[in-house]
Amino acid sequence: MNPSSGQSSADSEAINVDAGTIPHDTRLDPNCIFCKIVTGEAPSFKVYETKYSLAFLAKPPVSHGHTLIIPKYHSRTLTDPGIPDEFLADVGPIMKKIAVMNGEDSYNIIQNNGRTAGQSVDHVHFHVVTKPIGQASQGLVLTPESWPSYPMTDDEYARDAAQMKQIGKSHGYPGVSD
Repeated sequence: MNPSSGQSSADSEAINVDAGTIPHDTRLDPNCIFCKIVTGEAPSFKVYETKYSLAFLAKPPVSHGHTLIIPKYHSRTLTDPGIPDEFLADVGPIMKKIAVMNGEDSYNIIQNNGRTAGQSVDHVHFHVVTKPIGQASQGLVLTPESWPSYPMTDDEYARDAAQMKQIGKSHGYPGVSD
């Protein structure tokens, strides 16, 4: 057992799809704690790894099995400076696998961008947070007060949709609907 990583070499071979690889076209920040975890300079309790992504247990967690999934590419947010699509395409299937590996039927997937949105580490990361049955204080606690909504008219929805589509088209996004 490697105490600094929390796993044995046998575990490492079993959980890593592409063990120990870092894409040649990646960008890492030597001052970023998550980049240091990617390179092995900082310890973590890894649970899953591919060529483009790494999943490890959150410290401190908000529930058992609280896992962070990070692209092996340094970007503060999804758009600053922007992660190549192949890194993000890898994250979705890993989220599903981590949700299964946690063994709970209820869980949240969370991704925050920027301090006002709750981001605490300046490296894109996704949280898979279990919500154990009968343990209301563990996991993400969502109530009408902590997740407020407000009424909108159809005209306001139409305005927001038109503005979003205009921005998407100006960026050349092919999936923007008319």
